[in-house]
Amino acid sequence: MTPRIGVIAGTGMESLPNHIKFDKLLDLRSDTPWGSVPVRTIDVNESIIFLIDRHHNNTTGNRTPPHMINHRANVYAMHSMNVDVIVSVNSVGTMSADFPPGSVGVVEDVLDLFSPPITFFDQNAVHTDRTLLFSSIYRERLLNSDIANLSIKKGIVSAQSSGPQFETPAEINALMTMGAHVVGMTLGPESRLVSEKGTPHLAICCASNWAAGQDPSDSRAMIDHQHVESQADSSIPVVARSIMAIVEFVKSK
Repeated sequence: MTPRIGVIAGTGMESLPNHIKFDKLLDLRSDTPWGSVPVRTIDVNESIIFLIDRHHNNTTGNRTPPHMINHRANVYAMHSMNVDVIVSVNSVGTMSADFPPGSVGVVEDVLDLFSPPITFFDQNAVHTDRTLLFSSIYRERLLNSDIANLSIKKGIVSAQSSGPQFETPAEINALMTMGAHVVGMTLGPESRLVSEKGTPHLAICCASNWAAGQDPSDSRAMIDHQHVESQADSSIPVVARSIMAIVEFVKSK
């Protein structure tokens, strides 16, 4: 069967297809109970990559802010493509000296204590186990790949922040105390919903800035979103190679 890889990407990843030597590219829409979702299909190496921009917006030029993302529609649409694995790509603020801005790594767990509840099962309670949130097979495959700039640091814990504002230094200190290494605004609810669907899940994080108060050169340095987007954009080549490594792995199974 043709390998099918789902990618849900966000900040700075708009030009991701330009870094993949694809055979054919097609735009379609997937209708879900929570609305229509634009999906880009990328035919490459006898495989199909399905790409969803999680910040998609029907208003030209606008980007949906993190707290307004239609996660249920995005995950439902991706699952309906019958993908072998869903790869979440997230820009994050980093709290780790050994994972500075510009680093790309693989998330092992999520710290999400404060997000509003989200589920596909509002009418009948379903309690999904999340002990092994991300696929160890895909994670180890990527960690062992020969991809420049991919962090081999194991155990990256990504904290969930509601956004759209960046965090305060006090909030970052609290998250660090609880064991987080990076912080983002979207992976928490997205990972909850993917776990309910049961599709193997892999999360790639791109460190786009120092979290508030953590810049070693200036603890009072402010965070500029344009700089965050620029830094995330510079990570696209590594993300593209990471996705292609997953494509080749699925083909070899």
